[in-house]
Amino acid sequence: MADIAAVLWDLDGTLVDTEPIWMAGEHALADEHGAVWTDEDGLKLVGNSLIDAGHYIRARLGVDLTPEQIVDQLVDRVASALAEHVPWRPGAVELITALADEGVPQALVTMSYESIAAPVAAALPFQAVVTGDRVTHGKPHPEPYLRAAEMLGVDAADCVAVEDSVTGATSANAAGCFVIVVPHVVNVPEAPRRVLVRTLDGLSPSDVHALAGGA
Repeated sequence: MADIAAVLWDLDGTLVDTEPIWMAGEHALADEHGAVWTDEDGLKLVGNSLIDAGHYIRARLGVDLTPEQIVDQLVDRVASALAEHVPWRPGAVELITALADEGVPQALVTMSYESIAAPVAAALPFQAVVTGDRVTHGKPHPEPYLRAAEMLGVDAADCVAVEDSVTGATSANAAGCFVIVVPHVVNVPEAPRRVLVRTLDGLSPSDVHALAGGA
């Protein structure tokens, strides 16, 4: 990759540590209906589209709710939690700010819905936002990343995506992006046009260029 046209950011687990909030909501939903939910169940949903998660939760808990109703309840819980406090992942805000200072276009690409993404996006210099309720096909389909690149007027193959999950990394790679993976609550395997880093803390724009340089 001779030059980086844009950097495309996942939200949950990459930019903001929302995974514990989602999982707490899932456990609370199960408790309300006298059902059993485990952390292993929650980990299976990391990075997935919310409607797919809603289908899984409905089947797993056997609740008399539609997948859409389940998603709405969880989204409300997460949005309320983020309204009180945003638990940023180490180094993410600093790297986004540094990239913006260098004039690198950036977008937020998340399967969370607009009500969750809006306050996060408003706090950061993103030029485009793609949310799970604004795409036909969620991650791992390439549509979310292709949509973000289109909104920025760039080729996805010239973009770097930052992700934390297998589902998200698969989506970004399928769109043609080079992917920097920062594993958080799930392990992500190595793959072509993908590099794993331990943390974003201390990472600079030049480091991003260097990591993508071999692509």
